[in-house]
Amino acid sequence: MQDSTIWTEKFRPQKFEDIKGQKKIVERIKAFVDQKNMPHIMLAGPAGVGKSTIALVIAKELFKETWKQNCLELNASDERGIDVVRNTIKEFAKTKSLGDVPFKIIFLDECDSLTKEAQQALRRTMENYVMTTRFILSCNYSSKIIDPIQSRCTIFRFKPLTEEDIEEYVKKIAQSENLKLEENTIKALVELSSGDVRKITNILQSCASIDKNITEELLYSLVSAAEPKEIKDILTLAINRQFIRARSLLLDTMLKHGLSGIDILKQIQKETVEFEGITDEKRIDLIDKCGEIEFRMVEGADEFLQLEALLASYAK
Repeated sequence: MQDSTIWTEKFRPQKFEDIKGQKKIVERIKAFVDQKNMPHIMLAGPAGVGKSTIALVIAKELFKETWKQNCLELNASDERGIDVVRNTIKEFAKTKSLGDVPFKIIFLDECDSLTKEAQQALRRTMENYVMTTRFILSCNYSSKIIDPIQSRCTIFRFKPLTEEDIEEYVKKIAQSENLKLEENTIKALVELSSGDVRKITNILQSCASIDKNITEELLYSLVSAAEPKEIKDILTLAINRQFIRARSLLLDTMLKHGLSGIDILKQIQKETVEFEGITDEKRIDLIDKCGEIEFRMVEGADEFLQLEALLASYAK
């Protein structure tokens, strides 16, 4: 029977030793677990870098077989109002833990989605039930969490995984699933993922469902992104003042890959940073222009008209 497990769960680390990157953070959190005592913890950082994984590993290592009874996992994106703090969280926090660990764990994922009122109520709950419950809060932006909650937590700031960590992780999946990856495919994966392991895993599973031999072309066709060479060709035409040809190639590339204006703008900005045919002074002006064009798009301006304006800046 064919395995229907989603790879993000299949390859999710189950022990501290399996977690890639974040070496210093893992060491400090493991020390808390070994002592069976820990403060409230806040995990902050971009998506797909291991925040939820570390929270679940903490629960599994602390409570072993009874971790599901002693750990309440909530996603604040779904339940973000004051009622969930007053009812669900308080009721769980009141009761004692099972086993020899003196506290239970409440893992609140995406807690930067909580309303300000809910955060104020959570702050009181964290104080009142500190003897029986420890909180693990996970967020993308710690600045969206009120200061009183931040001051009650030990904050760990996660960073995107390095190229070496990603390569090691990709090779592990490739070996497990009998995938063939060229060296430039791994480099493309690193570029596309921006250090997000969850994104890499989903891309690999999508590619593997089509072909076990994963090429760079297959990769770009599945993730709906233009190949760097295509973007470079557009920029080269624009800088050489072949505006009409650059505009036509840009439109063709967007239609071919089904890209939105913001998608292709981000790729243009990335290629501008690495583009060799311009001076640093010109590069600064063009990146500044990319920022201005993105702001206009977000505010609702016509995407293709704004991209034409950007190409005109390159042509000038």
